Amino acid sequence: MTALNKILDLTPLGMRFTVLKSGVQTNGKSLDLHWELLPGCNMKDPLVHHHPNAIETYEILEGEMEFLIKDKWLTAKKGDKLSVPIGVTHAFRNPTNEIVTVFNTHQPALKMEEYFEDVSKVLDKVTNNRTKEFKLNLKAKLYLGILMNNYRNEIIAINPPDFAVKILGYIGKLMGIKY
Repeated sequence: MTALNKILDLTPLGMRFTVLKSGVQTNGKSLDLHWELLPGCNMKDPLVHHHPNAIETYEILEGEMEFLIKDKWLTAKKGDKLSVPIGVTHAFRNPTNEIVTVFNTHQPALKMEEYFEDVSKVLDKVTNNRTKEFKLNLKAKLYLGILMNNYRNEIIAINPPDFAVKILGYIGKLMGIKY
């Protein structure tokens, strides 16, 4: 379980989350996060995905960013609120030179806290405890494939294609990779 105000450091991917209310605190109704997107976050190969069992909401607190909803990129500015229904394809990016802050929720919480914690663990593994720059090489793809396969109730990749993620995860498990 993630502690209140725990920082989930995904800076190699260009973002940081602070847990405002955990799934345990909301009785599973939501996971509430304060989210910082660093300049240039997801400008190359953003994870296009959907949540098969949760609604995701965003409220832009500071700055400006872009969201892919279905197949169209939209700009969102301070004060804008977006809600992504269950199963709708989406992604996000920060094309600016400023940090963007967002109030982000997943409803219900499911295991999204654990997912973000495990993303952090994978980043530690593939960057040698953050001493090397993150590169989406084969090693990282195998780790991320395993990760994504462990959270299919929470998040499904669209691009890269789900079948490729499944295969990479399967190969990674056969190789004995653990994060």
